[in-house]
Amino acid sequence: MSTSNPDTATQSSDVRLVVASSVVGTTVEWYDFFLYGLAAGVVFNHLFFPAEDPVVGTLLAFTTFALGFVARPIGGLIFGHIGDRLGRKKTLVATMMIMGVSTCLIGLVPTYDSIGVLAPILLVVLRLAQGIAIGGEWGGAVLMTVEYSPANRRGLYGSYPQIGLALGLVLGTTVFAVLGVAMSDEAFLAWGWRIAFLLSAVLVIVGMVIRLKIVDTPAFRKLESAEQKATVPAAEMLRVPAGRRNLLLGMAARLAEGTAFNAWAVFVLSYGTQTLDLDRQDLLLAVLVAAIVMTFVIPICGRLSDTFGRRRTYAVGVVLTAVMALPAFAALESGNTVWIVLALVGVLGLAYPVMYGPEAAFFAELFPPAVRCTGISVVYQLSGVVASGIAPLVLAYLVAAAGGGIGLVLAYLGATTVISVAGTLLVRRRDMHFDDAPATPAHAPS
Repeated sequence: MSTSNPDTATQSSDVRLVVASSVVGTTVEWYDFFLYGLAAGVVFNHLFFPAEDPVVGTLLAFTTFALGFVARPIGGLIFGHIGDRLGRKKTLVATMMIMGVSTCLIGLVPTYDSIGVLAPILLVVLRLAQGIAIGGEWGGAVLMTVEYSPANRRGLYGSYPQIGLALGLVLGTTVFAVLGVAMSDEAFLAWGWRIAFLLSAVLVIVGMVIRLKIVDTPAFRKLESAEQKATVPAAEMLRVPAGRRNLLLGMAARLAEGTAFNAWAVFVLSYGTQTLDLDRQDLLLAVLVAAIVMTFVIPICGRLSDTFGRRRTYAVGVVLTAVMALPAFAALESGNTVWIVLALVGVLGLAYPVMYGPEAAFFAELFPPAVRCTGISVVYQLSGVVASGIAPLVLAYLVAAAGGGIGLVLAYLGATTVISVAGTLLVRRRDMHFDDAPATPAHAPS
């Protein structure tokens, strides 16, 4: 009869707990964050930013959506510093609580008709809190898995928390779609949408229970035991030429990824309903199916980057996503539900994960352990202001400026593609870092 090594079994179980913690946590965070994006184009533009011109209301709603991304670099700096100084785990507990409370409160804010201008002001304040929370969440979550991973599986392990993006979108879109089907449009606008935000409380409790069971990563514990932690991680990162270079190149690489996601998961809802007069439920269904497919494709692409290289895989994903844009817009203009679903599955479910799957490991390898949480948080969140935050606003403006056409939109997406491919390929191998310390047990002592 064969026997197994108990240490190996324990270690395997503990790493699975780390992965579960990151996936559940990022799912909750992205569910909360995406709810706002989903609501911005179909709810908030009517209830919190009333205007005779629906385009103006939509632009105002997407402006507050963008403010969440403006706050994300602040959260990245704050919690990146905490992650490098006090540990990755501490960032995850704090950011989840901030996000959960903010999202629940959004579900309780009275409308413009009830309290006037105070309604959009409260909405903006809570959106900023969401931005700070998600700004600190991503870096800590991906490092929990990347820094526990075997060297030859870093792309795969790093892709697991990335699944939270797809799952959060699936949950948010599903809840919105179910509520939309279960009640009339009047009831949904009056109170039904609030249910989706209040459900966040349940998800936060589940995520907190799991996260409190883990301990910090081997890389951080090694820094702590050797007393090699950076005093001011951001300053130390910028002091080294390679740190400055990788920061700028990482932000350039991120541009197309953030723009593409918010084009096909957020902007497409308002563009489809207002410009093309498509059914909201059909669009939500298409985004939902694409997000489900994305959930399975992300880890496959992360694993591919372990074989073919991070930079090469990421660059291919940038180009594929851009190539899919024109046929996807053509499918939307056809008005055929089947073609719309297939198009969004192609661009969002299949092409986009080719860059999003390896992204966590790619960015983590740009910085040494002492400044890694700060480095990847700044790369992801600061670039996100332009890459993600203003994308729906810019795209909505370009469509309006072109009289409903997509020529300017395609030009904008093409420009982000060129910048991201250049940024990705200019990263030098000798400027990439990683401590290949083996994974060690990750459960908290009882």
